[in-house]
Amino acid sequence: MPSGKCDPSCYVISEIILMPIEPSYISVVMPVFNAEKTINEAIQSILSQTCKDFEFIIVDDGSTDSSPRIIEQWAQKDGRIISIFNDHRGIVESLNAGIEQANGKYIARMDADDISRPTRLEKQAAFLDNHPGAGLVSCLVEYLGDRNEQEGYARYVDWINSLTTPEEIQLNRFIESPLAHPSVCFRSSLIQKHGGYRAGEFPEDYELWLRWLEKGTEMHKLAEVLVRWRDQEDRLSRNHPRYSSKAFYKTKAGYLARWLVQNNPYHPYIVVWGAGRTSRKRAELLTQYGIRITQYVDVDPGKTGQRIQRRPVRTPEDIPADGTQFIVSYVGNRGVNQQISDFLENRGYRLGKNFIFAA
Repeated sequence: MPSGKCDPSCYVISEIILMPIEPSYISVVMPVFNAEKTINEAIQSILSQTCKDFEFIIVDDGSTDSSPRIIEQWAQKDGRIISIFNDHRGIVESLNAGIEQANGKYIARMDADDISRPTRLEKQAAFLDNHPGAGLVSCLVEYLGDRNEQEGYARYVDWINSLTTPEEIQLNRFIESPLAHPSVCFRSSLIQKHGGYRAGEFPEDYELWLRWLEKGTEMHKLAEVLVRWRDQEDRLSRNHPRYSSKAFYKTKAGYLARWLVQNNPYHPYIVVWGAGRTSRKRAELLTQYGIRITQYVDVDPGKTGQRIQRRPVRTPEDIPADGTQFIVSYVGNRGVNQQISDFLENRGYRLGKNFIFAA
């Protein structure tokens, strides 16, 4: 790491841990709830980091298994661990409790069922040190799950791994969350500037990314796998209603509407690509923010020429080639998204200037 902050040669041996001569903390925050099967490996992966200059804040959210005992055992062995034991309040309360205790210049997220590669903290902190304009840096993640049984989630991991530049993250943020939550490391100053995690009927991480991006936060992603992301049947994103498709679309509608105000030269008018029932329902959420849908575009010849909700349905070939419309695509298929993008770009449209994907 530049300036030698995390170079192993700058440490002296203690009976318990390697102590940095010049402390410059990274605060690792890890919420825990009933994670006895995986927590040992998660904790070990952080304590084995090549960068030793960190504090490790573990917040137990009222676990009913052996997780609290395991946390206590690790805390007795390593003085960098700060353990917090709360009644069961949920992940948002746990995250904010951990962040309140954080003293670090940078905050790295970690989950109790994932594994960080040994150089993760060193490389993410070095990136932030060397890029003062960056507010957050993520990384690629390795999918630890059954790609056959969970094909959809595996494709999602492949998709987020394809987004590495700030521009790619910004322009694709309305499709789905572009970052794996336990893979991020961000400046603690962002909490003071733009607020931390909010509780509500929405995915807490996605809402945070949308809010910070709206405020102009520059987000990067290292093109290297530094986190192994475990996919389990009991993960919150599979079972809790705030991670449902309905919650995602409701959450991003307001942020997308405000983005359109700033970036759509024909505001408040948009054309929606996708005339199916699901696409129309999701797009309609924008109208409560003053966005006006003038027409739909669809490749289905059975819909062409119809009027749905008093709006005409046109073919893609009806889209004017002079870029005098702003198109929001709600077609929920990433393979089709590439086809739509190619078609529109061939007609002179540009992502972020004349069209955007919202599904």
